[in-house]
Parts: sequence; structure tokens; C-alpha cells
Amino acid sequence: MSISVTINGGKTARLTGLVTALLFLIVCISWGTTWLGIKIAVESVPPLTSAGLRFLIAFPLFLAFAWMRRESIFFPRQRFGFFVFVTVCYFSLPYYLLNYGEHYVASGLTALLFSTMPVFILIFSGLFLRERIYLSQVIGIAIGFASLFMIIKTQGLHLAYSELSGVFAILLAAVMHALCYVITKQRGVGISVITFNTLPIGIAGLGLFLAGLLIEHPGLAAVTSRSWAALAYLGLAASVGGFIVYFFLLKRLSPVVLSFVFIIFPVFAVFIGAWYEGMPISPNMLRYTLLLLAGFAITKLPLERLLNTRG
Repeated sequence: MSISVTINGGKTARLTGLVTALLFLIVCISWGTTWLGIKIAVESVPPLTSAGLRFLIAFPLFLAFAWMRRESIFFPRQRFGFFVFVTVCYFSLPYYLLNYGEHYVASGLTALLFSTMPVFILIFSGLFLRERIYLSQVIGIAIGFASLFMIIKTQGLHLAYSELSGVFAILLAAVMHALCYVITKQRGVGISVITFNTLPIGIAGLGLFLAGLLIEHPGLAAVTSRSWAALAYLGLAASVGGFIVYFFLLKRLSPVVLSFVFIIFPVFAVFIGAWYEGMPISPNMLRYTLLLLAGFAITKLPLERLLNTRG
């Protein structure tokens, strides 16, 4: 009987591991295709309006999840300031900046630019949370950003104001997301994931959409079916589906392992974007991309910490 239990337990463990690996791959693909989805959406929908519609599509599903799990969508009253911060600095401004940036920057490069976000988390954690930053992490940051500079140069983004403004918009979105993650470590304790996302997404979506109507005057009748399909994908698959699977995995994998999603999804984004946009990947582009991701990987696995653990 004990042998039977051991065999069944082994099969269950292997099946669980297989499902976990599959879900990890789904998150990488989902987030890797997000950037192409944004690129297609902004083909016929202006940035503010596009970001707002994406969240308005996602909001009812988040409400449904909150209702099914019987969780409140309201932040605690004493954290109203934190609620405003999340709504503005995690959802509203960064997603407008991403949509704006993709008007001028290829989707694969956008993903690479945004993959700097965990590095900014590391920097802000050192500044605000007094977490230790190792020398190897500093070297990894230097390698990563040097490679990113060479990628931008390789892509021909030299002096054109619109292209450079797109690059800076995407980097600023990564900085704001990183800051929000770090502040959430301080202020977001005890707030469930569904509460954290639902109402901010709804308010951000409505605010961005109304701002788009006032500022951009979008002709919604002229929106192509491709852009509508991309918005539906972004709202349902990327925002809701990717969110659910990611936080499901967060309970089953260590944060360090799961954080490698940010290293892997840009690879999918680069190849998918190059295929869709008909842009060949040059050997230099591939070389610098791998070097950039390797540099950022070092920031997640500092050699000093690994040596101390083994010792």
C-alpha cells in the first residue's frame, strides 16, 4: 500500500509540475504578445482612448471575480491616498505612456525597454526599503543598460524626436511601475490582489477614455476590426487572463523564479513583433538582446548571495 501511495504521489507531483510549467509558459506568451496587441490597437485608436478601452473591457470581469470570491473592491478607508497612487501611477499614466510609446517604437523594442522594470524595482528597494544591493547586481545593471543603449542605436533611433520621446515614455512607464511595486510592499500589506486591481482598473479605464474623448476626439466608427480585436485581447487575455495565471503561480513558485517571466517574455515579444512588422532581426540586435537579458538576470541572482547560501 505504501508503494502504491508513493507511485500515485509521484505521478501527482509530476502532473503538478507539468501544469505549473505550462502556466508559466502561458504567462510568458501572454505578456510577450501584449506589446504587439498594443501596437495593433493604436493603429486606429489614439493612445489615451486605447488604454481606457482596454481597462473598460477588463473591468466587468474583475468585478465578476470579486463577486465570486466575495472580496471587497474597496481599499481600507485609511489607505485612500495609496488607492489614488495605485490608480494614477500604476494604471493610468503608465499605460497611457506605453500606448503613446508604441506609436513610434517597435513592439519588440518596447518589451525590451519595459523589461528594465525589475532593475528599477531593485534600485527603489535599495533607496526606500534599505534592501542590500550586491556588486554583481550593479554590474548586471551596467551590462543591461549598456546593451539597451546599443539596441536603440542598432535600431536606428538616433536623433528623431518622436522616436526618442517614445523610448523615454516607455522607460518612464517602467519606472512608475517599479516605484508602485516598492510602495505596495510598504503600504499594500493585507490588501488582496483582486481589491488592488478591480476598482483602480475601472476608474483608470473611465478616466483615460473620457480624457481621450476630450483631448483626442477619436472617431470610434473608424476603428478597424483589427484594433477592436487587439483591444479585446488586451482586456480579456492579457489583463485578466495573464493576471489570474500570474498570481496563481505566485502561490506556487518562489518570487525569484517567477520574476524570470520579465526576462523571458521580451524574447517572445522580439520574435513575434519582428515577424508581424516584417523587421528582420540582425545579428547585432540578437547579440545585444541576449546580453541585455543576461545582465538583468544577474540582478535577480546575485553571485554573492548564492555563494553565501552554498557556504
